[in-house]
Amino acid sequence: MIEVDDPVYSFNEVLRHMDLKKYFVEEEEHKTGRPEYGAETLLKVVLFAFMEEGYESTRKIKKLCRTDIRFMWLLDGKKAPSHMTISNFINHELKASIEEIFRDINAYIFEKESVDLRHIYIDGTKITANANRYTWVWKKSCETSRKKVFVKVSEVLEAMNHSGIELQGVTFGQREEYAIEYLEYILQEYAKIMALEPDKVVRGRGHRKSLALRLYDKLLEYVKRLKCYAKHIEICGEKRNSYSKTDKDATFMRIKRDYMGNDQLLPAYNVQLGICDEYIAVYDVKQYASDMDCFQPLMERFYHHYGFYPEYPVGDAGYGGFNNYLFCEEQGMKKYMKFPMYQKETRDKKYQNDPYRAVNFRIDKDGDLLCPNDKKFLFLRSVPVKGNRYGRTEELFQCEDCSGCPHKEKCTKAKGNRTIRLNQELTHFHQEVLDNLNCIHGALLRMNRSIQAEGAFGGIKWNRSYTRARRRGLDGLLLETALISCGFNLHKFYLKSSSRQLVA
Repeated sequence: MIEVDDPVYSFNEVLRHMDLKKYFVEEEEHKTGRPEYGAETLLKVVLFAFMEEGYESTRKIKKLCRTDIRFMWLLDGKKAPSHMTISNFINHELKASIEEIFRDINAYIFEKESVDLRHIYIDGTKITANANRYTWVWKKSCETSRKKVFVKVSEVLEAMNHSGIELQGVTFGQREEYAIEYLEYILQEYAKIMALEPDKVVRGRGHRKSLALRLYDKLLEYVKRLKCYAKHIEICGEKRNSYSKTDKDATFMRIKRDYMGNDQLLPAYNVQLGICDEYIAVYDVKQYASDMDCFQPLMERFYHHYGFYPEYPVGDAGYGGFNNYLFCEEQGMKKYMKFPMYQKETRDKKYQNDPYRAVNFRIDKDGDLLCPNDKKFLFLRSVPVKGNRYGRTEELFQCEDCSGCPHKEKCTKAKGNRTIRLNQELTHFHQEVLDNLNCIHGALLRMNRSIQAEGAFGGIKWNRSYTRARRRGLDGLLLETALISCGFNLHKFYLKSSSRQLVA
């Protein structure tokens, strides 16, 4: 009853060559009640749903098991499982083994299709998190508010020092910043000195508090606020500047397709894919918006899967940075990622030939830079680049004399002598990237990247309508991305197999 060219046959071909038992731990003692569904059967049902339907809810998968003859065939005559059975299987049993399943599916498909893993096309997209829109917590706002609370704490401590404790030779020290433990210790000592029993005091309307109790309550309120701010800053961590209260792993990012229509930041994740011959070879999910910081973790995951680094990683201008170029140099990868000013460097002739750009300055016989007015730029010092892990430094040069220069209005806006920053190593990397991308091989790779990487995201987000996360948390979205990648590769394998059969 199933057509001979149906996708379920190519799907079954892939899974038939995999040992499905190794992904699940068999329990010796069975629970009471109805017998459990076999994990292998549920795995087939879930993977085929992601292959044929894209991302579907567990209720939709349950419905397909009752109405679609292909799912009935995969169930081998068993009764359709409930949506909770499918959900528990995905969240508990499949979560630990999905990465190994993804590798084994790729191993069979890549061998069958002779996939070239030396060339990888990288791209990222923002996926809206399963979180409320107005639940933001901003790290900088918490830090600013905390500083204001520190000032108020100093005022309360000053008032405490003049409330009677100085008669007993006790003084509370004041600082610019306060540890929460220190303030809690002060509260205990102040209550002892002033003979306060905060737990037994009757508060509320009609009960007037003493000065000592008012100061105690005010400091206690500030301690609670400081604890709240400390918790927010700890959740954000070092690399994030915000998070959502309903999904603490999500970061507020700018989304291209903003359904609110006002260009507002929304809670989201940065999903990264590496494509080889139209197949997803590696995936990753990050909490920060910049693609620059996602390149190295993605390549490390590729190495973990396949045991080597790709020779030709191709990415857009979001990935071209000094750290990433140096990482490619260390791991033996060619540099085919555009840098942020690549478009101007290659298409804007006015920008390329601008005589006031530092890279276009002439060099005299002594090796000194000469501006258009033939003035020397003298070396000042080397300064480290903020946030760089490789010890990168920039050289600062200053013009010997800009006074009376006829080019000064076009050359600089500085009141004094012009200062420029140069990094010879980064300039060398940029030139190497330009040479790589402007040759015939580089042009083909750039064209392939726009077709394969953008095409993969187009198929996932547009054709399969996956634009918003269903699960919450970083681990939940990693699980979703793995299932979507498995389904995408299985579907692509079916399309290529069927097209070869039509040609034959």
